[in-house]
Amino acid sequence: MGVFGIIGEEKAKVASSVYYGLYALQHRGQESCGIVVNDDGVFHTHKDSGLVNDVFTHNVLNSLGDGNMAIGHVRYGTLGTKARVNAEPLVVNHVKGHLAIATNGKLVNSDELKKELELQGMIFHTTSDAEIVSYVVIKERLTSNSIEEAVNKAMCKLKGGYCLLLMSPQKIIAARDESGLHPLCYGKRENGQYVIASESCALDSVGAVFIRELEPGEILVFSNEGITSIKDHCNKKPEALCVFEYVYTARPDSVICNCSVHEARKKAGAYLSTVNPVEADVVVGVPDSGLDAALGYSEASGIPYGIGLIKNKYIGRTFIAPGQDVREDKVRIKLNPVSATVKGKKVILVDDSIVRGTTCARIVKLLRNAGATEVHLRSSAPPFINPCYYGTDIDSKENLIACVHTIDEIAKIVGVDSLAYLNLEDVSKIGASGTCSGYCTACFDGVYPTEIPVKNKNKFENKISESEN
Repeated sequence: MGVFGIIGEEKAKVASSVYYGLYALQHRGQESCGIVVNDDGVFHTHKDSGLVNDVFTHNVLNSLGDGNMAIGHVRYGTLGTKARVNAEPLVVNHVKGHLAIATNGKLVNSDELKKELELQGMIFHTTSDAEIVSYVVIKERLTSNSIEEAVNKAMCKLKGGYCLLLMSPQKIIAARDESGLHPLCYGKRENGQYVIASESCALDSVGAVFIRELEPGEILVFSNEGITSIKDHCNKKPEALCVFEYVYTARPDSVICNCSVHEARKKAGAYLSTVNPVEADVVVGVPDSGLDAALGYSEASGIPYGIGLIKNKYIGRTFIAPGQDVREDKVRIKLNPVSATVKGKKVILVDDSIVRGTTCARIVKLLRNAGATEVHLRSSAPPFINPCYYGTDIDSKENLIACVHTIDEIAKIVGVDSLAYLNLEDVSKIGASGTCSGYCTACFDGVYPTEIPVKNKNKFENKISESEN
């Protein structure tokens, strides 16, 4: 998921700016999108299922009118929550006014919070965390002097990996969880508008100059009076940026924690080249997030880099497509091999990760059919052996191929001559040139930076008990 916000002193076509920002963040979510424009305290909203370019036509953008601030969202539905009603930003009216909210990530205590709120009479219309967060904030707002005070109090109850953008009639509030699991940054345009976004590439798309990232646990308040930083939740927990941002999620032209995503992926490829080296004729990357790692692999190994797969640019990312059947359908029309690159050659195929294995098997078959004599698969991430509770659609061990098969078995399943993964000790080194002091690698090693959801914890403990008996 991705969030984008903009605020300035004068009214302007802010919806258009948010549109370009969301377009730059489209890789973070392709299920639905939305924009809310604030025109002197009146909110104009449009959101729907689909891609940014399809949902926001010229007429729709014009209908949102002018305003001095706006927020937007692109959604990547997780764990079966792909209903249109879950599209964000969410607009909520309450006794002290109204607010719009857009979120990135996932709460680990959403079930407990929802049950508590329902017992107090709250009625939920969605299955998204945004509605839960909005109710927690509103409840605190009733006894607070300002919206930022309410958000500050609410964060004491929110657990997990999240970034928030909240818009009131006068302010935009940006907040990041205490562990800093997901990135959030802001910059400034020449016209004085401040821009807040999940990634720096979105700032670039609207001509904003990057200023800095929010610290883990920090709250920033943007208003006509300027910017106020609240750090009551900072330094409460060790920093734990999701390393998958470097591996897959973020765009390669983004900079996270002062580290280029492109360079981090090249470094992953370089480390990978030392793991189970093999003689080959060409290194091929899986578009798009495997290309940088493949380039790094090639440079470090001395094996030529080649364009072996062409991507249909009108097809979105298959990993974040909701549902396995949809993912497989997209792979069929997303990629096509370049026979001139792979025919009669031993190919090293570099992909960003191997989660379920079905996508890799399809790609390997394409290369075989195009004439590759050998295919050696290399993953620029370690094996996925644990669910993610912070917003990535890796919901159970049963769906993770590395949990139920050995490396040799996986190689046979996907049809490759050999298979190797990036070493666990190397994955945290790929962002070493930046300023992040720690990473979340729980999907690889099971060490979670927060408590995990109670229902999942009980399920996990029961499985351990069964295996011991």
